[in-house]
Amino acid sequence: MPLPDLIEIVPPPSPAFVSITVPGSKSITNRALILAALSSGTVTLTGALWSEDTQVMTECLRQLGFAVGVAQDMAEEANRVIQVEGLGGRIPKAGTASSPLELHVGNAGTAARFLAAMVCLGEGCYRLSGVPRMHERPQAALLQALRSLGYRVDAPGDRLPAVIHGAGPRPGSCRVSVAESSQFASALLLPGKVAGWEVQVADANPDELPYVEMTRQLVESFPHSGGNFQVEPDASSGSYFWGASRLMGKNRVEVARWPGSGWQVDARYPDFLDLPAEVSRERDLGDSIMTAITLAPLEDHPVRFTDLGRLRLQECERVQALRTELTKCGASVTESGDSLLIRPSILHGAEIETYEDHRMAMCFAMLGLRIPGMRLRNPRCVRKTFPNFFRKLAGSPPFGLGAIILDATTGRVLPLNELNAE
Repeated sequence: MPLPDLIEIVPPPSPAFVSITVPGSKSITNRALILAALSSGTVTLTGALWSEDTQVMTECLRQLGFAVGVAQDMAEEANRVIQVEGLGGRIPKAGTASSPLELHVGNAGTAARFLAAMVCLGEGCYRLSGVPRMHERPQAALLQALRSLGYRVDAPGDRLPAVIHGAGPRPGSCRVSVAESSQFASALLLPGKVAGWEVQVADANPDELPYVEMTRQLVESFPHSGGNFQVEPDASSGSYFWGASRLMGKNRVEVARWPGSGWQVDARYPDFLDLPAEVSRERDLGDSIMTAITLAPLEDHPVRFTDLGRLRLQECERVQALRTELTKCGASVTESGDSLLIRPSILHGAEIETYEDHRMAMCFAMLGLRIPGMRLRNPRCVRKTFPNFFRKLAGSPPFGLGAIILDATTGRVLPLNELNAE
């Protein structure tokens, strides 16, 4: 049974101690799937996230003709063991100019950008499309870089839907701007060795560079001739449970197997449980800055969040969404340019619009662990990166937080087996 359209979080009592496992990193999983398909042998990914975005990527690889096997990962129910038979840079299937091979990427930015570059190595035509929001998200810098390498890309307005004419590896150099998204550079770096591309990153800004560096390090450490690769837990997803420790009592909640590779900028989140007077998305945190913003009204001092422009271009206009929904809850929030100033506030429950944005849903569900009456519209949107998120909230300690989750329309308590986002 799917999650209801409106749920309510009932705050749990503070647990003695909880250790939460979180699913694998979406960013690493989708990068690893591309690298595995381009490898020259069979690659087995363990700890790979199995969510809407990674399922989209897996299905697109199958559409392209790759053999991809998926099995349960016993260490975490939202992970899978994924085996990909790499073909050394060859793309098995393609369409024609009159009938391109269709690849639907949903609202997965990583799939849209990474596949756009990868299919250039094929011999034929591919049409990439997604949901309406994906058609609004930027693509121009990547598509222009692909054209500079000699590939034909037909894309009105330089957004999706786009038809890409693959022509096989074409060694050369290109320059790509990451002003709007680091994924443009990552998309080119992932097949770069196989394709013979030299990639120069332009308009670099500090909040995007960590993701480009993640890609470079992953390319260097990946088993390109076949082998095993372990995907580490998702630090952005883990931030909600470090946030829970702020709400329910420090030293009472921990996130198991916290990543230590340095690849994920949000692995810094535990250093921000006590928020300083200013937090920057350029210098300090990635997507987990949304977690910090949601908790900021509970601090005893004002907190200014700066350099938030990138948040406006993601699953929704996140700066505006955070301001609107926190204000509903009684928070004092001032938006100025790409900054939010949040003052200490007495919060109350409210009906939260999630904007089809997984991170909006998880941020305000986290807040419901302390603030009674938090109700979430369309909670199913968490399936994008964390399909069993609400099971983690409602599971019994020491492996869950012990919250009660209600169908907000009927008041019925939802059992664990109805809390997966499908």
